[in-house]
Amino acid sequence: MGRPPVRVGVVDIGTNSMRLLVTDGTEEVGRWVEVTGLGRGVDRTGTLSPDRIEESVAALARFGAVMDRAEVGKRAAIATSASRDAANREEFFDLAESAIGVRPRLITGAEEARLAFAGATAQVEVPSPIVVSDIGGGSTEFVTAGGEVSFEIGSVRLTERSIPTRPAPSTEMESARALVAGLFSEVDLQAWTLIGVAGTWTSLAAVALDLPEYSVDRVHGHRMSRDALADTIDSLASKTLEETAAIAALDPKRAPVILGGALVAEGVMDILDIDEVVVSEHDTLDGVAMELLAIA
Repeated sequence: MGRPPVRVGVVDIGTNSMRLLVTDGTEEVGRWVEVTGLGRGVDRTGTLSPDRIEESVAALARFGAVMDRAEVGKRAAIATSASRDAANREEFFDLAESAIGVRPRLITGAEEARLAFAGATAQVEVPSPIVVSDIGGGSTEFVTAGGEVSFEIGSVRLTERSIPTRPAPSTEMESARALVAGLFSEVDLQAWTLIGVAGTWTSLAAVALDLPEYSVDRVHGHRMSRDALADTIDSLASKTLEETAAIAALDPKRAPVILGGALVAEGVMDILDIDEVVVSEHDTLDGVAMELLAIA
């Protein structure tokens, strides 16, 4: 009898959410996500706030317990935009390491992009050239088979900089769109297929589908049109935070920043001049898991 497959656990410490994937490469044990808003205020203060650290570490401790129960053989954790910008990240990493049993690895925007592309394209057959869009809380990556470009704008940063009010006044909408368009103006990529990964794209797909609750099966592989995104933006802009949080398919903790994320998504589709995005649940987590499994 051969050895049972090794299970790996990968944690992604993002600007807005903590995520966990447990898999053995053949069977996916599960995916977990908790929105903790780790990076709220980092753009202004340059540090992670104590309350956001506390909530994030509590979520990571729950992930550590999940990995213990799943008898994970190898663990890895990556940290992205908010941690890159935070002066007190090492103090946070000390706490995170105690919670999940492995020290987070700070990755660059380029590394984040490469891992997202590997994870998103591993099991799909779509026309090339492919651009993978990874919209996080603090950064957005455009990734191709040949390289990547990363911008320090995401759902949290855009909300804090340009569009804090709900319902959103037209002046803030215009300001946010101008900021995104200005940042993305240097993008010069051709795409036959756009794949959208991470929580902004998946949440927008669920909202556009008007699901009674979030469903990975319904969201993964969904093709969201530019018109459907525009309708979703109009709807989100007209709602209060309470009304947004009440959307059945949306994690209520994403309510404050989902409109900002939607405007970033709009900017991505605009600069690529593309009418449809294929939404994927597979992303950086899968890219890191592939690396771990290759050496298991």
